[in-house]
Amino acid sequence: MAFIKNIHDNALPDKELVAQFQASGDLEVLATLFQRYMDLLYGVCLKYLKDPETAKDAVMQVFEELVRKLPKHQVDNFKSWLYTLAKNYCLMQLRTPKNLKTTEFNPDSMQSGEETHLNGMMLKEEHLQKMERCLQTLSAEQKESVEMFYLQSKCYKEIADITGLELNKVRSNIQNGKRNLKICMEKGEEVDKLIGLKS
Repeated sequence: MAFIKNIHDNALPDKELVAQFQASGDLEVLATLFQRYMDLLYGVCLKYLKDPETAKDAVMQVFEELVRKLPKHQVDNFKSWLYTLAKNYCLMQLRTPKNLKTTEFNPDSMQSGEETHLNGMMLKEEHLQKMERCLQTLSAEQKESVEMFYLQSKCYKEIADITGLELNKVRSNIQNGKRNLKICMEKGEEVDKLIGLKS
């Protein structure tokens, strides 16, 4: 990738650099790790976003995401985890209304269009907040298993290896956690409807 020189520092394996960053929060350590995979990240972002400049910006944004998210997750395969993080970031960018291309402009619909955009963004934010709250209601084992499976894209065996739980227990945690999450989210929606009726 031409816009930033890719520096390969093979002195320490990824896992050790991840552990160092998580322990110290040292951004230089993270930068060393990040630079190993900048070509990969640029390729992923270009594949999804189709525009070189947008892809370059996205690579930098993924680094910001990394600063926030890496301390919160146990990561065994950094390259795979980073790839998933970049892919998810790009998909989120493609789903945001500013990236939707329109072919016609109707001045009469402009006001309602802005309202729809704002309402959609607010609903999405509310939904994410509800999901975060509901995740906290799960048992520790269910929460850990659900987050690893859905947010970190780990398979049952990887989760079992990390947590030390039996495969059947991991499967049970994910199924029960998913069901409890759904129940909690639905209850939240019912409460919101009741509040709406009373107001």
